[in-house]
Amino acid sequence: MADPTTAGDVVDILTADHREMVGLLEMIENTADAEERRSLADSAIAEVVRHSVAEELFVYPVYEREVPGGTDEVEHDKEEHQELEEVMKELEGLDAGSAEFIATVKRFKELLDHHADDEEADQFPKMRKHISAEDLVDLGRKVEAAKKIAPTRPHPGSPHSELFHMTLGPGVGMVDRLRDALSGRAKNT
Repeated sequence: MADPTTAGDVVDILTADHREMVGLLEMIENTADAEERRSLADSAIAEVVRHSVAEELFVYPVYEREVPGGTDEVEHDKEEHQELEEVMKELEGLDAGSAEFIATVKRFKELLDHHADDEEADQFPKMRKHISAEDLVDLGRKVEAAKKIAPTRPHPGSPHSELFHMTLGPGVGMVDRLRDALSGRAKNT
């Protein structure tokens, strides 16, 4: 039986997200069907965007406040999120049957792997050390709730700030989900 103090905590949730997102990108590399590639890419993009927004909205402010040196690490993470946003935006505009699409997926996966490795090897252990188990579970609940209303498409021109995500993020998320439904992308995300 899982330990109730750590079951569903934010570290477990974010780690599971990393595995799911990387897995989707690996599936793209292993299929020749362009329609399936597009569907998987759309799903991966939506998951990465929701994950990033939830981190920026809830995890990073706590990390900055509770972990020594956290502010510098969060700034680095936000820079990595920006790189991911730019690659995802590029990927959205590519033909899924092209070699450029696969090359961009590989670059996307490399960036995501690097970001996930940094968090899992360095930041998550620091979170477990400096943030109480109860607060990690509470953060997990907040992250899961945020992912339900977060945008599903990359917006590289938007700020990576708690204020932006709190005030405009839900509206952007609603517009993204409407666009997803109208385009048929909703079935994929």
